[in-house]
Amino acid sequence: MSFERITESNSNYDDLELKSSLELLKIINNEDQSVAFSIKKELHTINKLILKVIKQINKGGRLFYIGSGTSGRLGVVDASECPPTFGVDNTLVNGIIAGGDKAIRKSIENAEDEPMKGWEDLLEHNINKNDFVIGIAASGTTPYVIGAISNCFKNNIPSGCITCNPGSPLSLACEYPIGINVGPEVVTGSSRMKAGTAQKMVLNMISTISMIKIGKIKGNKMVDMQLSNEKLVNRGKNIIMNTLGVNEKKANELLNVHKSVRKAINSHSK
Repeated sequence: MSFERITESNSNYDDLELKSSLELLKIINNEDQSVAFSIKKELHTINKLILKVIKQINKGGRLFYIGSGTSGRLGVVDASECPPTFGVDNTLVNGIIAGGDKAIRKSIENAEDEPMKGWEDLLEHNINKNDFVIGIAASGTTPYVIGAISNCFKNNIPSGCITCNPGSPLSLACEYPIGINVGPEVVTGSSRMKAGTAQKMVLNMISTISMIKIGKIKGNKMVDMQLSNEKLVNRGKNIIMNTLGVNEKKANELLNVHKSVRKAINSHSK
């Protein structure tokens, strides 16, 4: 597959500064609607990656996202939401960003230019053959990410990627590449827009489906979620009430005793 820098291609719109805010809203909304259709074309490719992730997790491995800038931040966000949502250990899904945690809030653009630093960051987590690493880079050319994924390949650590430039160097460096062609951005080269949206949607698919298939969801409910605030405690009580057909008082009693929605449901069911 030939490589085209789609994420750097010229916008289909011009004179943006002359348009009204409503005109700009309509343009951006129209472009955003195309993202889901672009992803639909790659569902089989995404599924192959997810099946491998599930296999690795089931044999004791971990999932790693690694990226820089917007891509790195999206990986960190997805990883950080897995423990409270699915009740998994903090080390099961990991987000690594070029420049370290300080790059989550403040842009450290030159951090992405070091090809060996990504691999070094993975080594700090004792990366091994049971794990799975996903490189995230809209352009598919980020040295930090390519270096990390290339070294995974050399060390027989399974890896994939999410890019918006199919056939990019990053795609060629891994076993399970995902390339979502969302076309040019409204603001030329601003891959935090459609490309970022596509990456977020694919990350949602990967983590959610993986968690469902390793048994972290019952029916359609987050029965293993962490009961870390009042909203989640109330959600937990509602799940118990709806699942068991008990009143709020009984649901509250079960939750207080078992400290887990799943355990409360399983205990009462027995």
